[in-house]
Amino acid sequence: MPETVSDEEVDRFIRDLERDAKTGGYHVNPDREFTRSLARGLLANRGRYGYIACPCRLASGNREDDLDIVCPCDYRDPDLADYGACYCALYVAPDVVAGTRAAASVPERRPPPAERRRRKEARTAAVPTPGTLKYPVWRCRVCGYLCARNEPPEACPICRVPRDRFERFL
Repeated sequence: MPETVSDEEVDRFIRDLERDAKTGGYHVNPDREFTRSLARGLLANRGRYGYIACPCRLASGNREDDLDIVCPCDYRDPDLADYGACYCALYVAPDVVAGTRAAASVPERRPPPAERRRRKEARTAAVPTPGTLKYPVWRCRVCGYLCARNEPPEACPICRVPRDRFERFL
């Protein structure tokens, strides 16, 4: 049974989330109690799995299989654009924060496991040879940041996710 998360740890985690969100141009849900419950879920998943999987989705416990739902998930930006909030509503659009738009119900974008495996295999098979490029190009699966170097960076300079969230683009 995972250890209970302290209020202090939740507060610290939320401060870090808010700082990182602001730095990246994002907004954390202003509903404090709701955000606290999501933070507790993220921290519980970190304790359970070793990574902060979305608390509103079923994680497998295998980080590689769950990379698309490690917060911030791969679906955050399209969800914000289309619905004003991400699937778990941790992140909300600026107009939702301003009160000029209500966040809509967000349908699940994550494909079933078999489809995720098929897409991963297709991405791997579709990687073209670099041709005349001196270095391979890496793409952050969360924010789309591109970089040309032998290996992906340790962390995305835009959204700060770790290197395992990058895929070879070219």
